[in-house]
Amino acid sequence: MTISLHQAAVPPVLQILDSLLNILGKAAAHCQARKIDQTVLLGCRLFPDMFPLVRQVQIVTDQAKGMAARLAGVDIPNYPDDETSFEALQARVAATMAFVKGIHPHQIDGAEDKDIHLKIGGSEMNFKGQQYLLNFVFPNVYFHAATAYNILRHNGVELGKRDFLGNT
Repeated sequence: MTISLHQAAVPPVLQILDSLLNILGKAAAHCQARKIDQTVLLGCRLFPDMFPLVRQVQIVTDQAKGMAARLAGVDIPNYPDDETSFEALQARVAATMAFVKGIHPHQIDGAEDKDIHLKIGGSEMNFKGQQYLLNFVFPNVYFHAATAYNILRHNGVELGKRDFLGNT
């Protein structure tokens, strides 16, 4: 049985985004119940040279919308990276989910060999569509989503593996 590129790309990314949406909701409730200023958790890092929680979430959404847009050949939505609350991060995740859901299968299917060019940190990266999805997007989405989860878990938000996996 074969699966299409859309089937391989979109459902796993939406699953992680949905999980992230719920995790952020639990973090907001945690802050409210314990009278913690949200900006404290939003600025937390696992290690000094790592990005804070807010940036981890921004990167997950950037990877998701970038993947959908690049494979579909449409413009990538631009978000200003100015979130200062869990609610704002949840809105960003929800907007990303809506964008990804709005990409139709026919826009992505057949893009396995599409040339994808990225410029990151002054370096050029070149991929074919399938390689971009499997070797760049997925590792980045999972790494940054897991890091966001770990930051919150480390800071006392009651989360478990099921929260990360979401609705599988």
